[in-house]
Amino acid sequence: MRSRRSWLADQIALSLDAPGLVAGVDEAGRGPLAGPVVAAAVILDELHPIKGLADSKQLTARRRERLFDEIRAKALCCSIAQASAQEIDSHNILGATLLAMQRAVQGLRLRPHKVLVDGNRLPALAMPAAAIVKGDALVAAISAASILAKVHRDRLCAQMHEEHPQYGFDAHKGYPTAAHLAALRAHGVCPQHRRSFAPVRKLCDG
Repeated sequence: MRSRRSWLADQIALSLDAPGLVAGVDEAGRGPLAGPVVAAAVILDELHPIKGLADSKQLTARRRERLFDEIRAKALCCSIAQASAQEIDSHNILGATLLAMQRAVQGLRLRPHKVLVDGNRLPALAMPAAAIVKGDALVAAISAASILAKVHRDRLCAQMHEEHPQYGFDAHKGYPTAAHLAALRAHGVCPQHRRSFAPVRKLCDG
């Protein structure tokens, strides 16, 4: 009996072998208490391969920065989009994530024939698409998208820190660390906080 991993590898191969352009899509920032969720879509150029692509979480910040520039330079096209903290509060985090992914695909200069998305849910798209669990470690285009999304969001967090230095967004990137929770208790919420997330909502309700 074939293993699920073997079956998944065959499905990915079939997706990549299909004629036409294939875009990889991934997101960054579902878990933080503040800031937007960011998605990226990438169509790689087979004639200009990029070495070292991997799940962004497995790479150092310096390596991600270098790959970010290389992806932007060598990919056939790429697009980065986001959904704001306010959209997260109104749509919930899943809905906002799918919205950001949809915007990223729509922002591509070239129309892909197929889209491969990391995870198990798909945004509404005008072309065939497939969801691939742990796709950021299995499909180069999704790995590239994960790097673009992560680096772009980290840069947004640096901007958030300049506007609201009391929260330390440059260090924790909006995640619910002890330092961030302490800052929330001391200073309350700012416009970048996701008021629908429990720790923030508790302060707002209190």
